[in-house]
Amino acid sequence: MPAAPVFADVDTGVDDAIALVYLLASPEADLVGIASTGGNVGVDQVVENNLGLLELCRVDGVPVSRGLEHPLNSPALPVGKVHGPRGLGYAELPPASRQLSGDDAATAWVKAAHAYPGELIGLATGPLTNLALALRMEPALPRLLRRLAIMGGAYDYRGNINPVAEWNIGVDPEAAAEVFAAWASEEARPQSLPILCGLDVTWNISITPQILARLAAAADATTTVLSVHDERGTRSSASNPLIRVIEDAARFYLESYHDLGHGYQAHLHDPLAAAVALDPQLLATRPATVDVELTGTLTRGMTVTDWSGRWGRKPNALIGIGVDPAVFFDRFVDRVGPFAHRLGSTGRGRS
Repeated sequence: MPAAPVFADVDTGVDDAIALVYLLASPEADLVGIASTGGNVGVDQVVENNLGLLELCRVDGVPVSRGLEHPLNSPALPVGKVHGPRGLGYAELPPASRQLSGDDAATAWVKAAHAYPGELIGLATGPLTNLALALRMEPALPRLLRRLAIMGGAYDYRGNINPVAEWNIGVDPEAAAEVFAAWASEEARPQSLPILCGLDVTWNISITPQILARLAAAADATTTVLSVHDERGTRSSASNPLIRVIEDAARFYLESYHDLGHGYQAHLHDPLAAAVALDPQLLATRPATVDVELTGTLTRGMTVTDWSGRWGRKPNALIGIGVDPAVFFDRFVDRVGPFAHRLGSTGRGRS
């Protein structure tokens, strides 16, 4: 079957970058645009990361747009630490010769949806600022998209920006509320509801040194297995350029999670959402009604879920409730490994 057009909205930190690589490595995906949003780092750094990643992967023809530099109702972003000051840990990307798109991110969303009506798969792995602005421009966006996958929220689960809110939703809760409301107002079929990959499922997708070693082997790359006993900041010795970047980014991520008491592993939140965008069958879901708490002094940004229908409102989302990490990582290694090998052998990731 022909590759499906995919539009990705990202705040490129470590796991966003790996999600983009997953999309580029997937034969059923045709990445037609990347929207940059501030989140893990500021929007200008996100733009630089996205352009540099395309340069590294030698992929042409994917426009990168810039979004708003702050949340809808806030002058500044919170400061994140787990991805490093430039978002990609210790990784060094090549300087990009390619140019930023002339469209802002919201306009890019709308143009992509109109260019591929009923076909476009949307992926959002950062705050939903750009998507909310796009919905203001084009309220028919929910009908134009074939599918939307969102990494965001915590559903009956603890938060990671405050006790109950997940980072992407908590950074711009007003934007998230607008996005969820847009699908609530639609006469949507269950299969067209946005798929929400919350912390309760993404925290099962933990990358480890052993999985990184599997990935390097699949790329036919020599490397040294990462270890918690390594000196902080040790750089990758991988013989493959993409594997080096992934390992250098992942090492910082692993160290950050270790410092937070989670062990020497790190959660690939965004790559799971990317995989689900391409194949929703990877995730067990349940329809429900979701809204966002905007005024709670202790709970701002919480994704409040009406599982039992007490609000009397129809479902506006398909919420992830289960995932098999082994299935995901098999697919991840089987795609990204050969992609990295092709890149190292020919200088082109996509043939």
